[in-house]
Amino acid sequence: MGCLIKNKKVMNKQEIYEQLKALWEQFDAAHNGTKKKNLADARKALGEIKKLVTPYRSASVNESKAE
Repeated sequence: MGCLIKNKKVMNKQEIYEQLKALWEQFDAAHNGTKKKNLADARKALGEIKKLVTPYRSASVNESKAE
């Protein structure tokens, strides 16, 4: 069982993890940038990470219950 994310797609813990990892890489690159846009991009990536934390937690709990 997964969690509901954008586009109403049910995602499992691994899929959410992969999105979190990609967003973290985006944040890291933007954080180390030198332009104002980089800082805005870093904040945007963090906002997207924040949105995925609860669904990840739910998916993790649901997958552990299924075992």
